[in-house]
Amino acid sequence: MIVDLKSKNREIKKCLYLVSTPIGNLGDISYRAVEILKRSDYILCEDTRVSKILLSKYKISSKLISNHKFNEKKNLGKVIQFLDNGLIVSLVSDAGTPGISDPGAILVSECVRKNIEVIPIPGSSAVISAVAVSGFSEKFFFYGFFPEKKKIILEDLESLSNLNSSIVFFISAKKLNKAIPFIKEYFQGRKILICREMSKIYEEFLRFDVDELKLFEDTLRGEITVVISEKLNKITSQSLSESDKRNIKKMINKLSVKEIVNLIGEKSKIQKKEIYNYCLKIKNEN
Repeated sequence: MIVDLKSKNREIKKCLYLVSTPIGNLGDISYRAVEILKRSDYILCEDTRVSKILLSKYKISSKLISNHKFNEKKNLGKVIQFLDNGLIVSLVSDAGTPGISDPGAILVSECVRKNIEVIPIPGSSAVISAVAVSGFSEKFFFYGFFPEKKKIILEDLESLSNLNSSIVFFISAKKLNKAIPFIKEYFQGRKILICREMSKIYEEFLRFDVDELKLFEDTLRGEITVVISEKLNKITSQSLSESDKRNIKKMINKLSVKEIVNLIGEKSKIQKKEIYNYCLKIKNEN
């Protein structure tokens, strides 16, 4: 079947298009996406240098506008004016679907507010691809990029650990080892899939039991998507006894929470997060 990508007779709406681009292999783009990009008056790109590689392959010569997290607010008025004037504008990210952990949400929200039509052009998704290949529950929660600040990590992972579904994170390869201790603490008894460089030459899928997961001696390279499985079994652990609680109350003003967690944890099978939460409770009461 021959698909005519240059059909000038086919009308397309003059609005904002969210065009999904390949997450690696440049062949993973739809005919429709190529057609929309060719007929766009402007293409908003997260990084024009990255987008030019894809656009050049498909002989797309539409005008490009740099649109990243540092200038998307500045671009907003200009882009809305283009759309108000009946121009066709497409938004792409470096890879995958724009607006999902990438620039785009601000523009979409403004278009919705102004009743400007927004049309998605489906395509590659690192999240969906990772969940599909994981073999874990098809019910999943996508968090986005793994948090960096410890306070947010502790708060969010505590909440996420109660979900009985697959959980998906984007994690920078350089920061994966920093995330592993937190993953081991909050997702005990689960399995984990680490997807690296999906659809690229060095594509790799690493599968582990979370409890057996170790730090990587060599830093992994490339784009990484992590999927943690649903709860697979109940963790048999002790609960804080009244004696433990009394000891914590005695130590709370003398030792740090971390020191108390380590002391109590070394002598029992109590989960660290339970000790930690009780310490916080006592501190707040004081």
